[in-house]
Amino acid sequence: MRVLLMGSPNVGKSVVFSRLTGVRVMSSNYPGTTVNYTEGRMKVEGEESQVIDVPGTYTLDPTCEAEEVALRMLSLGDVVVNVMDATNLERNLFLTLQLLERDVPVVVALNMWDDTTHQGISIDVAKLQELLGVPVIPTVAVSGQGIKEMVEAIPRAVVAHHAERTRDERWAAVGRITDSVQVISHRHHTWVERLSDATVKPVQGGVIAFGVLALSFAAIRLIGETLISYVLDPLYQVLWMPVVQWVSDSLGGEGALHAVLIGRVSGGVIDPVESFGLLSSGVYVPFAMVLPYIVAFYFVLGLLEDIGYLPRLAVLLDSGMHRLGLHGYAIIPTLLGLGCNVPAVMATRILESRRERFIAATLVSVAIPCAALQAMIIGLVGSFGARYVLLVYGTLFLVWLVLGAILHRFMKGFSPELLIEIPRYRWPLPGAVLRKLWARVHGFLREALPIFFAAIVGINLLYLAGAFDTLARVAAPLMTKVLGLPSESIVALAVGFLRKDVALGLLAPLGLTPEQLVVASVVLAMSFPCVATFAVLLRELGPRDTAKSTGIMLLSALTVGGLLNAVL
Repeated sequence: MRVLLMGSPNVGKSVVFSRLTGVRVMSSNYPGTTVNYTEGRMKVEGEESQVIDVPGTYTLDPTCEAEEVALRMLSLGDVVVNVMDATNLERNLFLTLQLLERDVPVVVALNMWDDTTHQGISIDVAKLQELLGVPVIPTVAVSGQGIKEMVEAIPRAVVAHHAERTRDERWAAVGRITDSVQVISHRHHTWVERLSDATVKPVQGGVIAFGVLALSFAAIRLIGETLISYVLDPLYQVLWMPVVQWVSDSLGGEGALHAVLIGRVSGGVIDPVESFGLLSSGVYVPFAMVLPYIVAFYFVLGLLEDIGYLPRLAVLLDSGMHRLGLHGYAIIPTLLGLGCNVPAVMATRILESRRERFIAATLVSVAIPCAALQAMIIGLVGSFGARYVLLVYGTLFLVWLVLGAILHRFMKGFSPELLIEIPRYRWPLPGAVLRKLWARVHGFLREALPIFFAAIVGINLLYLAGAFDTLARVAAPLMTKVLGLPSESIVALAVGFLRKDVALGLLAPLGLTPEQLVVASVVLAMSFPCVATFAVLLRELGPRDTAKSTGIMLLSALTVGGLLNAVL
């Protein structure tokens, strides 16, 4: 048996899926998370059944890519479990009636049932079940309430055989059903609801957004620096550094193998950042410098998602984003890009037009440094003072605004209005936040570490072969006259195609001034995307638009780098 989980965004479908299958999927509090479907297995009456988490959709009349996928997948299922938000019955019933007009057995799960009491909503479940003609089960996915009863209802799911209606007839039926089964009692607004209203108003919302983002980045830095100073740095020095020193002594402190494993040694001291060996920098940089900020960023992002703040931020920023040829939804890929550009480019699928997806993906690749690169910027540039870090971020933000306005001006097409359903604020569940954090951190390590290790080995071998000396001589005029950097910096820019955080680490041994580090950091952040992001760009935009996007990146990086060099 193949069971499809279908419903609108923000109804808790992915959480229901996790309850049924145990598969650790992302369950975020904003639409678009499940553009790609996920499948797992569960037991129904002792037999193994396939469960598919279908992309969230408001209707079976597709208006975007996710809804097109949902419609295509409807023909694949034996049973549909229609997950609804019990506190938003009228909005969710439209999709339910469309499903009941199809020749497919349906079970309705009234999810978020606990919130109906909090909001003064009373639903006559027995009468709703009678009117729809299919099993209706109240559930609370986050706690597991009603999930067992929902699974037991799947074998007795039936085809309701509702006559097909027009759109207007369907909405009229929705109104009649809602009036028949739902009673809302009067009550005063809670402070949470008043806060929810304030977060989307221009003045109050802007103040709240500034405070939330400032606190978020302060928390990220606090968590990251605490992990480095009190946990990972001491562990490296006490447990791993003696091993590295022993290997170095055993190899006699020189030779090709020593260069690959340990790296460069200055005055008998192995610097965990500047040595750039497989066992030294290869362990310290990803685990003790980058990983703490990755953990901190994804932890804070998970809290904002599950609380329900991100959709409100999208609404608040919608008018401003339109000036960049986007709507407020684009803030979601932008924020994801601060963690990793790969999921950020993939998240541009939630934007409705190809023009919007191109602009958003290009701006993310050009002006949004990933968490790994940010960790290196804070570590290297920040050692000279916070003002240089602010200069890097200020330049990238200005590039994001100016380049977005230019692309909006010269690219044909329009930006559709933002139509978004704002979820209620909810307290995040620690277990859900931690599971999401583990999934994201695990994905980062699985993707990044092999490339990082391969880059260190490859770079050291090329360095021993003298390849970078030749490259530095060829690129010397560009590097020294335009960007004001030593010719050896071309090595870092070339490595940026593999990993930008690795590339920035290569600048550490060059003894650059703070101003040169600012120029190098900006050029590296804006230039050719890392290989993982490039692969995703090819898949999402196609070869032609990827070539255009890459050309924009390189031209912008050289222009801004040259201007920064002239000013500084």
